[in-house]
Amino acid sequence: MTPTLRLVLTASLFGLSSLLFTACTPSTPNDKTASEVEDKPEADVVFSPEIKTRQFLTQVALGREPADLIITNTTMLNVFTQEWLPKQDIVIAKGRIAWVGDSGTWQGQATDQFDANGLWAVPGFGESHKHIESSYLTPEYEAALVIPQGNTWTVEGSHEVSNVIGTRNVDFWLAAEHAGSPLKIFPAIGSATPPTVYESGGGYYGYQEMSDFMQQDLRVVALGEVMDWTAIINTDNGGHQRIWEMIQATYDNRGVVEGHGMNLTSQTDISAFAAAGLASDHEVRLAEEGIEKLRRGIFLEVKHAAFDTLIPKLLEMNLQDWSNVSVTTDDRDVFATLQLGSMDYNIRNVIQRGVPTEIAYQLGSYNTARHFNIDHLVGSIAPGRYADIVLLSNPETVAIERVYANGLLAGIKDKYQLPIAEIEYPQWLTETMNVGRSLSAEDFAIHAPEGQKTVQAAVLQPFWFKPDFITKSLPVSAQGTVDADTANNLIKVAVVDRYHGTAAVSKMIWQNAGPKTANSALASSQSHDLHNIWSVGNDDAAMALAANTVAELGGGWALVKEGKVVATVKLDIAGLMTSRPVTEVAAEMEHLQQQADNMEWIGMPGLPERMRFAFLTAAPWKWQLVAPYEGNPGGLVNVTTGETHPVIW
Repeated sequence: MTPTLRLVLTASLFGLSSLLFTACTPSTPNDKTASEVEDKPEADVVFSPEIKTRQFLTQVALGREPADLIITNTTMLNVFTQEWLPKQDIVIAKGRIAWVGDSGTWQGQATDQFDANGLWAVPGFGESHKHIESSYLTPEYEAALVIPQGNTWTVEGSHEVSNVIGTRNVDFWLAAEHAGSPLKIFPAIGSATPPTVYESGGGYYGYQEMSDFMQQDLRVVALGEVMDWTAIINTDNGGHQRIWEMIQATYDNRGVVEGHGMNLTSQTDISAFAAAGLASDHEVRLAEEGIEKLRRGIFLEVKHAAFDTLIPKLLEMNLQDWSNVSVTTDDRDVFATLQLGSMDYNIRNVIQRGVPTEIAYQLGSYNTARHFNIDHLVGSIAPGRYADIVLLSNPETVAIERVYANGLLAGIKDKYQLPIAEIEYPQWLTETMNVGRSLSAEDFAIHAPEGQKTVQAAVLQPFWFKPDFITKSLPVSAQGTVDADTANNLIKVAVVDRYHGTAAVSKMIWQNAGPKTANSALASSQSHDLHNIWSVGNDDAAMALAANTVAELGGGWALVKEGKVVATVKLDIAGLMTSRPVTEVAAEMEHLQQQADNMEWIGMPGLPERMRFAFLTAAPWKWQLVAPYEGNPGGLVNVTTGETHPVIW
């Protein structure tokens, strides 16, 4: 008996339905003979919505069923052959493409028609590695932001929200699409959940969790960026078992394992990276590094930071096959996206650097779809795929006139044309701040051993990758505390546990960061990757006020100037995002930056937004400040070895 497919509908926590296909074989009693089994009638297969859609598309292609829309007379990019085909018609039905070919030759009828004469058609753009959480928007509002910029689908590197909501990860990412949002999201499950064994947040993923995610919905395509390199390569590392369990679960379910290869540049490290099964890297910076990774079969997800170094080198070497290269955004907030763009910005930039136009659009669509095994759904203008079509007045400059997503006119110029999907988010997304109590200035004080006039202090600074922390001799105040000293570029940094209700705070001295304006602080719950609350300031009371404000908002940003809150950004969904209009959130972010511009800062002027990435615990970080945990009340830990150290002595 051949296995039959049973369509199982599983109700998500949103009260919506997600599709799960499971193979099941009817049991046969042991006393039945083979001939008796063969005589039993074959059970009918219950066709899935996907198959039913394709059955209908077949009839539309043959002209037997009507289409919803036909886009006529366009010059269309064929990503399979890298050629522009003139005078092409695109026939659309049920949100998919049913037929593509020479204008006027399709034999069927369509309800609506758009004459695209003079316009060029390219596939909807797709992100190979992006954290939508970093836009500050929930997916339905992200759609309104990026679809007019041509971005119709995204592979979401979901380890930000995963550290907050744990096993409800996929439920969240698919809710907007179930509610009608046209932005298709393909979750890559966050491997960094938690980022290291020295941290504990709202989620833990091992073999079973990863396997469950892969089986929950076919939209789940990958294990997201494996970052804890020391756990991968060292068998005695506390995270070794967990991360390899997740890799095995991904392979067992035929998914893709994504990598994070920052500072892995030697041929030995790159070979080990590829041997571990890590199939991609979005952290390439150096040209030779990118080439060596490409030569070892690693799919490159190139961000803007590498455009000037890597792209010219690939052109110089006359790379013939670009299919293992993509361009992507990674992290970009709503305000920056409104200013710069999203995938349109990436494609435009590589064209400006000399990449042939046909290949540039392939880097922003088809290559990524093939890498994640979803090219039957997205990445090209071809029958059976979603009708995601970007119409351009000038392909060289990525001048977008219209964007169709799922066959619907979703963008004209830079304006979104569809209603925002309405979603009522549950409490497990809106009430994620569990600090435990209101914090006071005392929680942020660093007390010196009694009687000491000076202390030795472990000091860090943003993006400190060296093996050892900095050691400085610092004075003790008359109150017996070690304080910030902005005259010498020294500031105080704290991490507040937002998960366990313990009001636990770790704090230490950093250099070359933070506000110089007196009695000031900045705090945020965007603290990659565990997303505790961080606070940086020169006054304990200001740091407490900033952290408390973030907690009261349900998450976000708070800027304190001279003892008063002067700007906030409310991120009340998991402390990372908000379900509010694009312009409203962008205005809050702009106000925050304007207020920061009116203050003095150590080092670079203006809002130190990159501080949200300064608490990463992935390689190549060594010493890092995390929230206090058992055996390490100070929170300072070498995340590659587990060695702890006091912040002062």
